[in-house]
Amino acid sequence: MSSTADVAQNLASSSRRDQPPLTTIEAAVLASSGTILGATATHAPTNTTDTTAATASAAASHDASGRQPPTAAAGAAELTSTKMSLYGALKRFPDFPIPGINFIDILPLFQDPNIHRTLLRALELQVLQFGADVAGAGNAALAKPDVIVGLDARGFLFGPSLALQLNSSFVPVRKRGKMPGPCVEAAYEKEYGTDYFQMQEGAVKPGQKVLVVDDIIATGGSAAAAGSLVKQLGGDLIGYLFILEIPFLKGRDKLDGVPTVTLLETDD
Repeated sequence: MSSTADVAQNLASSSRRDQPPLTTIEAAVLASSGTILGATATHAPTNTTDTTAATASAAASHDASGRQPPTAAAGAAELTSTKMSLYGALKRFPDFPIPGINFIDILPLFQDPNIHRTLLRALELQVLQFGADVAGAGNAALAKPDVIVGLDARGFLFGPSLALQLNSSFVPVRKRGKMPGPCVEAAYEKEYGTDYFQMQEGAVKPGQKVLVVDDIIATGGSAAAAGSLVKQLGGDLIGYLFILEIPFLKGRDKLDGVPTVTLLETDD
């Protein structure tokens, strides 16, 4: 094997294109640094398998925000605390949209950045708790959604942000004629007739675990239609998540027994 001095001597006697010959000192510096005529010397490869495994292990122990997932007890306590903050931000409007209806407005939850962040954290914790309830405390990750499906239009208010929190993809469900390209379609009944939801083909891949989200469940028709679209595309519909529910309308009855969670419970 050539010594540094030998390499330096050879370099000194060589010429770089369009440049004067290297001096012996310049060549010695280049040779000792592992650089020969602009090419950097290679080093022994590191064990990328070990590095990748360590990185994956570290990533698995943190959520998408870089936090360590809470224990079941800590998560439940934090969820209770965040819910209390959210209840105080809701606004009620009596006799809207018709006399006898006490309308609960969720829009104030998005007007204050701190409350907005609290809402997203509460939804994230609710999904984690949902996973533990469905799959068991030790297998909660098995019920973590691959896809969050948000309903037109208020499901768009928090669905994409929640998907980011969970490191999931987001897929919108829209009214007929609002999205380009081939779509699957499902009908649902409203007070004044039939309406239609659509989802783009390929938006959900076969076998992906899907959680459908919306601001409120009333009669359940639109949520059931969204679930139908997920199934048409071969997705695994693991549950529904709503911020509020109108219990007396019995919307859950239309969801075919699929696990359904409401973040905030009210008596209105």
